[in-house]
Amino acid sequence: MVKDVTTIDDEAERLLRALMNVDCDPRGRSWDYDACKAIAPLTLEINRLKKEKGAVILAHSYVEPEIIYGVSDFTGDSYYLSQMARQSQAKEIVFAGVVFMAETAKILSPDALVVVPDRHSGCSLADSITGEDVRRLKALHPGAPVICYINSTAEVKAESDICVTSGNVYGIVASLPDPTVLFVPDRLMAENLRIELRRRGVAKEVIASDGTCIVHDEFTPAQVAAARAQFPGLKVVSHPECPPEVAAVSDFVGSTGAMMKYVKSTNAPYFLMLTECGLVGRLEVEAPEKRFIGGCRLCPYMKLNSLEKIRDALVAPRPDQVVTLDDDLRRRAGRCIERMFELAPAN
Repeated sequence: MVKDVTTIDDEAERLLRALMNVDCDPRGRSWDYDACKAIAPLTLEINRLKKEKGAVILAHSYVEPEIIYGVSDFTGDSYYLSQMARQSQAKEIVFAGVVFMAETAKILSPDALVVVPDRHSGCSLADSITGEDVRRLKALHPGAPVICYINSTAEVKAESDICVTSGNVYGIVASLPDPTVLFVPDRLMAENLRIELRRRGVAKEVIASDGTCIVHDEFTPAQVAAARAQFPGLKVVSHPECPPEVAAVSDFVGSTGAMMKYVKSTNAPYFLMLTECGLVGRLEVEAPEKRFIGGCRLCPYMKLNSLEKIRDALVAPRPDQVVTLDDDLRRRAGRCIERMFELAPAN
């Protein structure tokens, strides 16, 4: 939760303390006092508007650091933010992330006004499959449960049986009695899932659709090898949305939240983070003693979020910023998500 500050100078100092260690900005920005003072009036305005409207701001770890440390009430990965949306008693939720995440917040908090700063903040995974595509897949494999990665639209969740995250997918799928499961929309995560199930001795056929994440699907084993040659003792940390051959040469593979925990608890001279650059920025703030080398990639969708758009959505949200869902679709998608909470309550 953002600490109450009333003057521009005090707000600039607060922002500087939070942002001064952020070095991972491929666009070359740096956070000195002048940069922090320039945005201080805007963060003060947003934090005032939140109070007036009874709103909370949920921010994914991949958005800009000035959003995370300037105005966000809760920051984390998709699962954590889903939990916060579920528990929220807020009248209004501003979701600084991508649209499918805001849809999930609306599913879990149907009475709240849920808004997105930019309606164009899509996701290559979520946009790779429709509800109709899921229905066709189910018709080809009758009886097989549909497991949908949380990076999917409300329409896809409504056609699925169980939602999963990158942190709980292995445990949930391994626990199911079904010999065959349908996994949407991430092809690469499905490949990593097959490998992990075999490692655990779980015999299960995983039939996947063909989506990939445009951030994580571009990392290569050659990139890892080159980094290891240059930085002895390097720890390589990757996400299960990466290709399996990249996961195979990583020191740790896990969800956004798990990657943060691993880095914070692991001693190493260097870390290579094969994920979105926003996570590296968070770690530079929260674990300033760690050293990171280049390698992360920007998500163009996450970077559509801005303080100005968040302010405008709080002042007077446009119709395209307001997330609305058909009641029947919302209830069906909600059952899919609630099954995840039932099967992975401790995550």
